[in-house]
Amino acid sequence: QVQLVESGGGLVQAGGSLRLSCATSGNIGSINVMGWHRQAPGKPRELVATITSGGSTNYGASVKGRFAISRDNAKNTVYLQMNSLKPEDTAVYYCNVAGGWYNAWGQGTQVTVSS
Repeated sequence: QVQLVESGGGLVQAGGSLRLSCATSGNIGSINVMGWHRQAPGKPRELVATITSGGSTNYGASVKGRFAISRDNAKNTVYLQMNSLKPEDTAVYYCNVAGGWYNAWGQGTQVTVSS
């Protein structure tokens, strides 16, 4: 069973930075897509960024140029570097890893950006 544990969320002032981490356990295979999604109160969950096992990345329009996703395949861990944070980035951030036989989600980590 694939399990994910996020860390790194917290409270930061606008313009600041945070780095989220998501550690995986279980067999995730060599071909998969790792990603981050977020959900603000009263809003649907939205894509933040994804990265394939080959290193191809995709970003949501609202974070492009400010956030960077990366992964360490040796550690089966995915990261999200968030820079130039804005109050509208406030949300619960969820890690997601999908492969041939699974689609796993983490429990979420709160990111709050104060103005």
